[in-house]
Amino acid sequence: MSRFAARLVVSISPADVGQRVSLRRRLRTGEYSDVLGHLESWSDGTLLIRRRTGELVEVPEADMVAGKVVPFDPPARRRPRAG
Repeated sequence: MSRFAARLVVSISPADVGQRVSLRRRLRTGEYSDVLGHLESWSDGTLLIRRRTGELVEVPEADMVAGKVVPFDPPARRRPRAG
């Protein structure tokens, strides 16, 4: 094994519903896809994640290869108005 090999770990569970998560899933094509968003539900083997755009993504639990809880985005900073 290469010393640069990444270790894929799923460190999220149904207890993380309500948190912002990042996960990697394996697609039917064999490729991988990342999903970042708010974990809305996890039931019957399916996760529902709402992206920032409002899109709701369904991810079968069996397709997850990595996942973790990540911090929510900080509020946007307001720039001071020019003089």
